Amino acid sequence: IRIASPLIFATMGELICERAGVLNLGIEGIMVIGAFTGWMAVYQGMPLWGGVAVAMAAGMAFGLLHATLTVPFGLSQHVVGLGVTLLATSTSSFTYRLMLPEVTSPPKIEPFLPLDIPLLSDIPFFGPALFSQTALTYAAFIVAILTFWVLFRTPLGLAIRAVGENPSAVESQGLSVTGLRMGAVIIGSGLMAVGGAFLT
Repeated sequence: IRIASPLIFATMGELICERAGVLNLGIEGIMVIGAFTGWMAVYQGMPLWGGVAVAMAAGMAFGLLHATLTVPFGLSQHVVGLGVTLLATSTSSFTYRLMLPEVTSPPKIEPFLPLDIPLLSDIPFFGPALFSQTALTYAAFIVAILTFWVLFRTPLGLAIRAVGENPSAVESQGLSVTGLRMGAVIIGSGLMAVGGAFLT
């Protein structure tokens, strides 16, 4: 369950992008930039949740780059996605070496500690697996439920799904196809970066 958590964040991010009609192949690079910026923010003295927020902001910035190149400019989603992966990965590596030139292995930071849910965490076998996880693991499952609810139970979710399946119908309703797609890619990329931050 713990190991699945970063993949849940990343998958929910990619799901939002693809439902809006944009394939985001920058997922790996965005996870790397999220892992690096989240770790570096905490190493520089921010609280753990501040590091998660910094990681999400970094992911959203790369999502904005991806969305700008693919949606209004209409460039190849495959090429831009691979370019974003290379750019984000290289930026992380270069910045790490720039900020910590003499370090051979990353300094340790204080991670999220497991949160035991009273009584439930004492259940044999299932207790530690399900009810003795970190806050980010619980957040991953909340994000999955929230993503499902937004996509399939709200007008915004209907608009996002429609823009991926029938953009002309969305335009006929007076909604911005470009705005919806860009927003979905930016939010989705932010979630991918949180998945990366989980790793560090």
